[in-house]
Amino acid sequence: MNERLIQSFCDMVQIDSESGNEGRFITHIKELVERDFAAETFIDTYGNLVAHIPAAGAPDAEPIFFGAHADTVKPGIGIEPVIDGGVIRSKGNTILGADDKAGLAAILEAIHSAKVRGPIDVIITRCEEAGLLGAKNLAVDLLRARHGYIVDSDVLDCATIGGATHASIDIAITGKAAHAASPERGISAIQVAAEPLQNIQDGRLDEETVANVGIIQGGTNRNGVPETVTIQAECRSLSHAKCMAHCEAVKTAFESAARKAGATASVLVEVACTAAKVDEAAPFVQLALAAMRKAGFESPQANVVLCGSDAFVLTGRGVDAVVIGYGGKGAHSVDEHIHIADLEKATEILRALIEMAATRHR
Repeated sequence: MNERLIQSFCDMVQIDSESGNEGRFITHIKELVERDFAAETFIDTYGNLVAHIPAAGAPDAEPIFFGAHADTVKPGIGIEPVIDGGVIRSKGNTILGADDKAGLAAILEAIHSAKVRGPIDVIITRCEEAGLLGAKNLAVDLLRARHGYIVDSDVLDCATIGGATHASIDIAITGKAAHAASPERGISAIQVAAEPLQNIQDGRLDEETVANVGIIQGGTNRNGVPETVTIQAECRSLSHAKCMAHCEAVKTAFESAARKAGATASVLVEVACTAAKVDEAAPFVQLALAAMRKAGFESPQANVVLCGSDAFVLTGRGVDAVVIGYGGKGAHSVDEHIHIADLEKATEILRALIEMAATRHR
């Protein structure tokens, strides 16, 4: 059992870092990498950390980067890790924070234990859980490496090479209030919303696109014609064009229904992230799959997902990245946990990747 890895992870999760309050944790990591690796560190204007870790044995190797996010979801204050039968969990009233501190612990232990390494950049982003904000605001000019790996997945034998455009759709319908006993004097915002809600596409639209209406709120009392309704919906697609086309169809449907009824509809579409994908044949992707095979996985896969990641944001900004796993389970819940064997396996994969990257051009 790797005691240093376990202690490092347990120390990390005990430093509170809910989204927006990562400063103390980032300072801790900054001081740690400066002490342990003689790293040159930078805090960008958004508060992200970039650390340049010098090579050890392979100074001419091409630089690579590894990234993880500093923030956790709520409830993440006062986390107390408990080791029970080879599994690390919280005491039960908070999340554990393996998402994504297990990823960071594995990165640092892999760098510690690699027999040889080239130049490595470590990226620690803020506010990933709040909308990938750290990656969107990262000062990418601080990076020496032009490709790398975000360690932020529960799957150990997969490299995620692409993600979706994710758009939120916020709809506000305004009709006219009236007493329910005189409905002809009003315009029901609920009735206005009903027609487009029945007609717009929802669920899985095709093999690469999904859409969902998640929240509907309207009316203030039983005996009143409701004046307002708000609706929160979304669309995700591996095709940016398809996602935008669905959002435009939703906007048109609600605006048309409102005009027909004499009401108004305000439709706001915001793109949280844009579809991005790296080539599965890219050498750095194949290197990750080779490292997984070296760690004992016979048939690791490259895949794409209908969700966002720091990796896809960075790819869209010209710094190619894929997602690889740290092995935790139950993220974003008080049942979050990680098997020590999986954390060690994640470290083994990263160590193999570092060593192979350092020696492949020799």
